[in-house]
Amino acid sequence: MILFPAIDLFEKKAVRLYKGDYANMTVYSENPIEIARDFEQKGCRHIHMVDLEGAKDGTTPNLSIVEQVARETSLFVEIGGGIRSMETVERYLNAGVSRVILGTAAVTDETFLRQAVEQYGEKIAVGADVKDGYIAIKGWLEQSALSLEEFLQKMEDIGVKNIICTDISKDGAMRGTNLALYRQLSEKFRMDITASGGVSTMEDIYQLREMDLYGAIIGKAYYTGAIDLAEALEAAK
Repeated sequence: MILFPAIDLFEKKAVRLYKGDYANMTVYSENPIEIARDFEQKGCRHIHMVDLEGAKDGTTPNLSIVEQVARETSLFVEIGGGIRSMETVERYLNAGVSRVILGTAAVTDETFLRQAVEQYGEKIAVGADVKDGYIAIKGWLEQSALSLEEFLQKMEDIGVKNIICTDISKDGAMRGTNLALYRQLSEKFRMDITASGGVSTMEDIYQLREMDLYGAIIGKAYYTGAIDLAEALEAAK
């Protein structure tokens, strides 16, 4: 299982939200590149990044930070948040990003999604952000009419290979991840699934690894010191 430590970006700072609430934001660093270097020094090979400003309004205000991480580290960089056009996909890939994550656009613009998957294949992932069983969009501020399973079946049919599934109710709460959800999804779908939201203990990592999941994202647990990254990397292997 691949471990993806996360950097969420807001005004070029590394921050974390509590359950997706922009009014409940903690700034952990004014210098995200230093955090990315720390990930690398601890043995990580991958990083998950989210532009929280972009997620709300579809822009790329933190592109320079993402580009710096891609350029100045050897990390496999995946980025999500506000990617709603082929132009933005290309901008990130040209900046050295390894994979871009479509969220809102995967729900609202099927033509764009199909074009991106057809052109870039496995460089395109889809974020399935779930709240009360339904897919949330626009920085988790709106709820769509699509159930999680309905949405994932559609993604599989379109040819999406990689899904990052976030249980919003668990995100940043440090109360464990939704193991039952990921077990159910891993048994039902053939896509590579990354667990996101509430991965906060070594036991979470052991359990997710036992399911043979593709990946797990560690966010707040790294910043608070609840999980030792080097230890977590060993556990994920």
